Amino acid sequence: MTPACLIAALLTLQAVEHGEASFRPGPAEAGVPELFRLPESTFGYELEPVRDTPAYSVAKLRFPSPIVTPDPANNTVHAEYFRPKGGGRRPAVVVLHILGADFALSRYYAARLADRGVAALFLKLPYYGERRPAGGDQRFLSADVGRSMLSMRQGVCDIRRASAWLAGRPEVDPAKLGVTGISLGGITSALAAAVDPALGRGVFLLAGGGLDEILWEMDEPEAHQYRRQWLASGRTRADLTALTRPFDPLTYADRLAGKKILMMAGNVDEVVPPSTTRKLWEAAGRPPIRWFDCGHYSAAGYLLPALREAVDFFAADVPR
Repeated sequence: MTPACLIAALLTLQAVEHGEASFRPGPAEAGVPELFRLPESTFGYELEPVRDTPAYSVAKLRFPSPIVTPDPANNTVHAEYFRPKGGGRRPAVVVLHILGADFALSRYYAARLADRGVAALFLKLPYYGERRPAGGDQRFLSADVGRSMLSMRQGVCDIRRASAWLAGRPEVDPAKLGVTGISLGGITSALAAAVDPALGRGVFLLAGGGLDEILWEMDEPEAHQYRRQWLASGRTRADLTALTRPFDPLTYADRLAGKKILMMAGNVDEVVPPSTTRKLWEAAGRPPIRWFDCGHYSAAGYLLPALREAVDFFAADVPR
């Protein structure tokens, strides 16, 4: 490559694309639960190239959240777009991260999807990464359960806007949109797929339904502290159920029936009880499910084969 070509390539890589995308509600929008319903809108975005590989390119995506919170940093959605190379329209998937914000795992998942010709958008949920205010202690999940549920609502609405952005891309087939995630990402994915008519595909790993049971039974020191604070405030388990039900994937899981869904779970999961996974599976119409002989954290030993299966699932109709 000549020096002039090299400079031109570097300038192209560094160019930031400024554009507009639209959310256009379809006829089924009236049936979307009001908490997650979005009006017709046009929103600006920035797409900043990061790197290029033989199979795909990666760019940082930024766009405004459709939900405005008191924290300005949290009101911009940050994502990373893994765009596969090659012609034709491809399936596209929104990829969500775990509670512990292991972004490297999500990037690996998105990269493997792009390797197989599936456009993948790794999206950071509210109060994660650049969305956490500088010096603040705000979290997606905290002892303030009401605030956590509002973060869940914002996360789902962000996913809906992200899928609309994907649907408008020339390389994406808007009829083949999906969402996937692990643990917190899996639960949020299940909720998003249930309420959004445009999301027809989903893979939910280490996820379940019944947020009250998950939060109450979670065998974690932090969760024990949350329970003590909850009871000390004079509230009961029934109060927790009433608060979380409108944001619970189990509440809307019957809407998953007929969609292309795959679930994966640990049969001795100490964080997301297997009973909550079975409830979600039953309510969703018993989609294909794979059980691994592991807990929530020991599932790390099964993640590579699980992600390979998930990639195969989304890439099933992409020619090799």
